[in-house]
Amino acid sequence: MRKGLAAIITVVIIGVLVVSAFVTMETQHQSPVAAKKPFYVGVTYCGNSITEAEQLIDKVKSYTNLFVLDSTTFMLDVNGTQEIGDYAVNAGLNVILCEIKGGDGTVVGSILNMAQSRWGSNFLGLYFDDEPGGKMLDATTNLYVSNDTIVKQGTGVEIQVYPVNASNSYQFYASGEILTSSSSPTENTTVDGVSNVIVSSSTSLIYFPNGTIASTPSSSYTYSNGTYEMVNQQTLYYLPNGTVLNEAGEAATTQPDGTRTIENREDVGISNSNSDSVPIDESEEVTFDPGSISQFESYQQVWDSTPLQNSSAVANVFLNTEHHNIGTIGNQSDVSLFTADYGLDWFDYKGGYDVVFGELGWNQPTTQNIALVRGAADMQNKSWGSMIDWQNLSPPTLMSGNQMYNAMKQSYESGAKYVVVFNYSPDNNGAGLLQKEQFAAIQKFWKDVVENPRETNNVTAVDAFVLPTDFGGGLRNQNDNIWGLWPGNSTSQQVWSNLQTALGKYGSKLDIIYDDPAYPVGDRYQHVYLWNQTA
Repeated sequence: MRKGLAAIITVVIIGVLVVSAFVTMETQHQSPVAAKKPFYVGVTYCGNSITEAEQLIDKVKSYTNLFVLDSTTFMLDVNGTQEIGDYAVNAGLNVILCEIKGGDGTVVGSILNMAQSRWGSNFLGLYFDDEPGGKMLDATTNLYVSNDTIVKQGTGVEIQVYPVNASNSYQFYASGEILTSSSSPTENTTVDGVSNVIVSSSTSLIYFPNGTIASTPSSSYTYSNGTYEMVNQQTLYYLPNGTVLNEAGEAATTQPDGTRTIENREDVGISNSNSDSVPIDESEEVTFDPGSISQFESYQQVWDSTPLQNSSAVANVFLNTEHHNIGTIGNQSDVSLFTADYGLDWFDYKGGYDVVFGELGWNQPTTQNIALVRGAADMQNKSWGSMIDWQNLSPPTLMSGNQMYNAMKQSYESGAKYVVVFNYSPDNNGAGLLQKEQFAAIQKFWKDVVENPRETNNVTAVDAFVLPTDFGGGLRNQNDNIWGLWPGNSTSQQVWSNLQTALGKYGSKLDIIYDDPAYPVGDRYQHVYLWNQTA
């Protein structure tokens, strides 16, 4: 009896397990599709023709659901934007509009109001200020703090600082040299018997890391008839040992009284004692006391005045700048803000963006670029996407059809909410680069992955690689610059080496995140590796 009951129970258990396994298999097969989150795939139009934009919409409307109007022409054209947007929405597409930083705020407000009222939920948001992180890494960009305007020229070349309401500026060079310029208030005075002369005086100083200071005074004279005269004094070099040298390397006790830059001072009613005109460069030697180096601030004092002392200071200035720029948009609280970037995605999100499109292309590794943007988005509870960008810069070329399909598919399966193809040719009035094979790739992606998915895009990474706090490395190679200001160093090389090891081990399961107290890792990931640890 006990054996028979046991046999019956065994049969029942086996049956339950079989049914359970079947249900589990079915659930695992179906749940990715059922759990799929909203997904948008589209192309940009960057040209200046309403007709061309509508032709592109007609071409892609059956295998996309997003149209990005990325045109400087239509950023200032409310009526043209409205016509193109109406056409896209009527074709069943959603719309993202683009605006540049520093654009006409009134026009931006009008376009936003129009888009929100006419297109409702089909208007997804505003793409604003392309590649802010990339510009910080590689280009000239303006930075803002409360008391200074900072211009970063190129890659670690020059930082110009203009204090508010001050008559001086600072330029910090990657070489360590510092150039300061200061000016005295202009005077309306009498010069050599001529009245109403506007006189301006200024001094340029170059601070060298070895402590030497080069001083070049100059004055300008503007006469009532519009004639302008510039007088440049000889540069003097103040050495740390107290010696002062002139341009010839001699002790500075005399120098010319200045180099004239007008041919005939009689034109302004000034005569010489011999009644002859003063030719260009005529000057006479005068005796003077150059003073000592103590009249200037030290190199360290001036260096300490830069707002960009270290990575944390730069991160704060960068975030202040993004907040400042985003704050110029009207109705920004009612619209999602997008941008695309190839570096510093973490700080784009912290700066106020809702969605960042990580750029794929430029012969850079897709898995790493996805890990950077996804890690930033996941940790900060934001959405992310991919921008399929140029593969090569010169000449501008897109990925092949197969490469584009694979990049789009990898983005989807890595959890992207958006995939956008950057369709811009600088040699064709902004019109597109897309050719037959790329259009076919987008169509195949739409059919195979979006309409008939075998995988879900509702996924998150399970492993993480943690970058140093406020690390601004471009991460395109082991020697890439840091914040566009400093060359790679031992830290960036160690980051690069350990990151490549982690990517090799975990691949598409890896997020790249930051050591940031505002966003603690907690128990979000199964494996967490710090930048100075080997996975």
